[in-house]
Amino acid sequence: MARKTVIELIDDLDGSKADETVTFGIDGVTYEIDLSADHAEDLRSIFEAYVKAGRKVANRPRRKSRTPKVDTRAVRKWAQAQGYEVSERGRIPQHILDAYQKRTGDA
Repeated sequence: MARKTVIELIDDLDGSKADETVTFGIDGVTYEIDLSADHAEDLRSIFEAYVKAGRKVANRPRRKSRTPKVDTRAVRKWAQAQGYEVSERGRIPQHILDAYQKRTGDA
């Protein structure tokens, strides 16, 4: 039996059928909103004067995590074998991570 999934966008302002998803940003936050063609045009006309007066900037690259990735399962297993108390989930205390790295040489 064939199955067909239909995704219908709904205008976030009034619940009518939406024609597009509009992305915009302000104060360092990016937003998406599903809008009908009329509402999308209204939004663009509101922003038009500000866009003309403003400067376009390149997207900021995402910051990479400073902490190297570690195999938390291996750290927990090692820590338990060494007599450390470590929970099954959640953050591993830094002193345990430091001891693991010193003993195993893994980052």
